[in-house]
Amino acid sequence: MNAKSLLSLLLSSALAGGVAFAQSAVHSNVPSANQRAGHPDNIVAKGFSLVQIVQGSDPLENPSGVITNFGLLNDSPPQTVERTRTEPDENTYLIFKDGLPGPTSGFDYGTHFLFQGHENANDLAYITRVNLDVNDPAHRITLLTPVGDNGKTGFNSIDGSTWNPFTQTLLFTQETGSPRGGVIEVTPGWPPVVRRLDGILGSAGYEGIHPTRAGNLIFCEDAGGTTVNVVQGDTTSPLGARQPNSFVYMFVPNNKSDLSEGGMLLAMQVLIDRQPVTFHASDAVGDVFSDAQLKLHTPGSAWPFRWVVVHDTSVDGTASFNANAAAKAAGATPFKRPENLAFLPGSDFRTFFFDPTGDTSAASGNQPALAARGAWGSIFKVTMSGPGVDGGLISIFFRGDSVHAAFDNLAMADENTLLAAEDRGDGLHRSLNTLDSIWAFNIHQPDTPPRRFIALGRDEESEADAGFLDAGTPGFQNDGDNEPTGLFVSEGGTTIQRLLGKTPPRREQARWFFTQQHGKNRIFQIIRSDD
Repeated sequence: MNAKSLLSLLLSSALAGGVAFAQSAVHSNVPSANQRAGHPDNIVAKGFSLVQIVQGSDPLENPSGVITNFGLLNDSPPQTVERTRTEPDENTYLIFKDGLPGPTSGFDYGTHFLFQGHENANDLAYITRVNLDVNDPAHRITLLTPVGDNGKTGFNSIDGSTWNPFTQTLLFTQETGSPRGGVIEVTPGWPPVVRRLDGILGSAGYEGIHPTRAGNLIFCEDAGGTTVNVVQGDTTSPLGARQPNSFVYMFVPNNKSDLSEGGMLLAMQVLIDRQPVTFHASDAVGDVFSDAQLKLHTPGSAWPFRWVVVHDTSVDGTASFNANAAAKAAGATPFKRPENLAFLPGSDFRTFFFDPTGDTSAASGNQPALAARGAWGSIFKVTMSGPGVDGGLISIFFRGDSVHAAFDNLAMADENTLLAAEDRGDGLHRSLNTLDSIWAFNIHQPDTPPRRFIALGRDEESEADAGFLDAGTPGFQNDGDNEPTGLFVSEGGTTIQRLLGKTPPRREQARWFFTQQHGKNRIFQIIRSDD
């Protein structure tokens, strides 16, 4: 089938399925973002409120080494300014009707749980479980990855998380890059069984990860590329534009019930004007300013893609490998740091959205040539022609600007509403005097402007950290922003039949969460006030 025929088929299917979809879960709009000054409160759209679930200073029921609190290491000293903030990231909400055991034998931990990885470094990243039914602070938060004999966990920058109902395990990703990055598999029971899958899925700076109904895994990589001048040919202009350097992957397991039995790792290859868009190690400037990147980011365009083989364990074995390097060698298409992805409910896992965060640089975004190529960040829509590895079409769903920038976590609030959190970072906060927001997009009315769902504030501890950074304080090791992350909407299903993304979250059963990272490292539940 040629690209034009495929486009007609997919568009007609999308229109047929979207006729009845118009109303968004988010009906109102927060008028403006908070400025980077003081410690303003979070502002949430009318009809919603925020309830704090935990914060970084809360104790762990089973501390291990310097890992003693939910979001703070007990490491001062040797840290000279303050303790390390561990940056809890993506949340995964699950209900186990028979409950889960924990470190205290005979204790009732309830049935509702919230899991998250922590992004800190130095082989001290870890995984926690918030026992949502437990009020006793001594048992509220459980550490799933204690330190070893060397006082380390061996993990770094744990970011993405998901539940795989086919294996009945949790999957966590490390975004630190090869050879440390990769996927960690964790059993939910006690004590947890933890193993890395570097020889199966490869080692790379992975972030968002989700299973499909076929038992395949689709996941994103966040690996920053070479930085070049923002004006092509002008070496006196600021360095701020990044070479696309990250990939979107699919893993097809040999046995969907046991990932350790290997399979094929694939990566997305986009074809523009019938030519694959690939990475050029010797021409970072050419990749940044390419016509292909302009066409890829042009609203109204749609381009065919296919999946190319990156690694096959039946041929290549199960030794750890650099997935980023292998994807480049296979001719996959690089993007500017894809962060996360979300499947469109009801699409039979054929449609998903993913969001490259862009350059997080005002110097880059303010250049029209770079803004048109995704410098401010973007959201892509992918429509696959089938549930397998047949390829399909990719199109730009939203191209960012200075108001809507640096997209990170994604979540489907219902069949109509895509939520997207920003991660502008300290530099972009400073240069634009703007803190982050969470946006609500009506996916069936793409021409409708997104609504600002939450205008993020900044707690007192984050304000102080930003001050340390602004002053260039020697020995300071933490970030100063209070980014929203861990955005998650789910009914907590653990079965294949209730796989996240299969059907829209039901209003009565779904729970909404996000983390206000850094600073106090707080997790909030988002409550619909009219419920």
